[in-house]
Amino acid sequence: MNEEVKTNEKVKKVVKKANKANLEIEKLILEKAELSDKVLRLTAEMQNMSRRFEQEKTNIFKYDGEKLIKELLPIVDNFERAIRLDDDNLSDELSKFLTGFKMIYTSLVSTLKAVGVSEIEALGKEFDPNKMEAIMTTNIMEEEQNVVVEVMQKGYMYNDKVIRVAMVKVNE
Repeated sequence: MNEEVKTNEKVKKVVKKANKANLEIEKLILEKAELSDKVLRLTAEMQNMSRRFEQEKTNIFKYDGEKLIKELLPIVDNFERAIRLDDDNLSDELSKFLTGFKMIYTSLVSTLKAVGVSEIEALGKEFDPNKMEAIMTTNIMEEEQNVVVEVMQKGYMYNDKVIRVAMVKVNE
């Protein structure tokens, strides 16, 4: 019987060690799962960060000259105002001067177009609050409602981004 007790005690010790080993294995499995989850999350975060960085870099290159273009647009406006002064009652000297203005204006506008600047077409179009700002309204029965009847200041896009909204008069 003594042998049996000793054997039972040995079995109990082995079972106890096995249970302890099983608990340790379960603990390690849980830790591994948690670490795998952390690695997956960190990998996803790194991919998202890389994607955001690439998008920001693309936008920086895409809209690189935006500040300069915004500063040039009032100059374009002033050229257009000066050119509108041209009528048949001007002296030859002033007419030649305005011809030079027209040449500079044409060159400036073509350069802006070449770098991706385009005018927002507004006159006769339906009012678009994303590209236009209604600064006046009118009520003309012959015109459709919510249509631009006059452009007070041109709007411009740089590539696919609005850099200056068009100031317009809208028919109500």
